Amino acid sequence: MSETRILLVDDEVLNLEILEAYFEDQPGITTVTADCGEAAWAQLITPDHRFDLILLDRMMPGLDGIGLLQRMKGEPSLAGIPVILQTAANSPAQIREGLEAGAYYYLTKPYHRDDMLAIVHAALADAASRDSLQQQLHQHVSSLQFLEQGEFSVTTIEEAGQLAAFIAHACPSPDVAVMGISELLVNGVEHGNLGLSYADKLHLKREDTWHEEITRRAALPENRNKRVRLQFTRDAQTVRLRIIDEGAGFDWQRFLEMDPERAFDPNGRGIALARMLSFSNITYEGCGNIAVATITGFCPRAG
Repeated sequence: MSETRILLVDDEVLNLEILEAYFEDQPGITTVTADCGEAAWAQLITPDHRFDLILLDRMMPGLDGIGLLQRMKGEPSLAGIPVILQTAANSPAQIREGLEAGAYYYLTKPYHRDDMLAIVHAALADAASRDSLQQQLHQHVSSLQFLEQGEFSVTTIEEAGQLAAFIAHACPSPDVAVMGISELLVNGVEHGNLGLSYADKLHLKREDTWHEEITRRAALPENRNKRVRLQFTRDAQTVRLRIIDEGAGFDWQRFLEMDPERAFDPNGRGIALARMLSFSNITYEGCGNIAVATITGFCPRAG
């Protein structure tokens, strides 16, 4: 397994020393420090440097955290690196500014080591999931661009990723669609069929026991035969996905936007990100157990 490289950026030397100490007993993690935004930028654009995560202070003289994020967004090779913004500026407006710049994970100073590690592991896990989806995506052929309708079903989170990579090839931009399709399918499995609440997942992510609980619930007799169905339709202008689970539904309106109040949790941003990045729109039917996602615009067939 390759090492995980984390760039720590803070203009306070003491803060950098504390952060380095926090990671000392974390196997497979190597940290690199930068004491200002420009030093961090120099690290990021060095050809032989690779970073899996950035823990970034917002308030710094010169190039601050938001400015560094905006620079990164302009570089395709850097735009996908997950960033955790650590800040004392935690008003809703300030958090929205960070979210718009691309910081989807937050830590409020001062914070406890365990809270920091929970966010770090959540961000790394999300990035690993995206990388896995991209790898699966390129294993499938593009002939699905001929698909006009179909129905599929999955039972596990692993199958959800596989189906997402498969179906994404029937969408106009597979690389963009795959993450959103996977998010809705996984949501149907874990929150729908397995009954995992937001609070449950928050606790499990902080305790790093999410995978074990998913495995346990999936093995329960009442859950073994539950399926999440995906109905796909497409015409010249629109791709439409209906994803139906067997759960009790949820209060979905709260999760369509990036909520500043949840920015500090290790979970709860997937549906909003899917809506922002992968789909033209997401809505829900029934009790919230039917997700309807659309991609509008020109949907060409394969030539």
